[in-house]
Amino acid sequence: MADLLKADGAMTGPTEAKDDGVRRRDFINIAAVSFAGIGGIAALVPLISQMSASADVLAESSTEVDVSAIAAGQAIKTMFRKQPVFVRNLTPAEIAAADKVDPASLRDPQTLEQRTKKGKGNWLITMGVCTHLGCVPLGAGQGEVKGEFGGYFCPCHGSVYDTAARIRKGPAPKNLEVPPYEFTSDTVVKIG
Repeated sequence: MADLLKADGAMTGPTEAKDDGVRRRDFINIAAVSFAGIGGIAALVPLISQMSASADVLAESSTEVDVSAIAAGQAIKTMFRKQPVFVRNLTPAEIAAADKVDPASLRDPQTLEQRTKKGKGNWLITMGVCTHLGCVPLGAGQGEVKGEFGGYFCPCHGSVYDTAARIRKGPAPKNLEVPPYEFTSDTVVKIG
């Protein structure tokens, strides 16, 4: 191979020219990979950000309920994440009846105390969805059938819940679910 000329006119060997070429190639490879990486990240950012929850979904992630108008022994039905929720103000007699039941005799053993918040034992908040096949039980509205245990009755397949919303009879495998909730004041409960 012929020797190459440097800018000052001195002759260089083939090895010296090859080293310069490798260095330039390395720089070009690194720059190309860097630009491709930046381009890939720039393409992924909108794809990932569009997967986050929209404003309407975030707005439904919690619900506040004013419980000041719910009299003792009364229940209301409200919505949380597009599903019904029962908010019930238990009477002292309903609390005593629920506490009298031996939890070991229940299909899904729980005490009323485990299903309510400490200091707010008269407020029972449960999802209004039967744990059998997802029907909405009766018993929250005025004049609705409450079943033989005074709680809720699912008209679809006959599941019967007591005043603590625990399954007592019928095909439902579990108690009505207690959603996460907290009292933000004496009269307002935040569900979710």
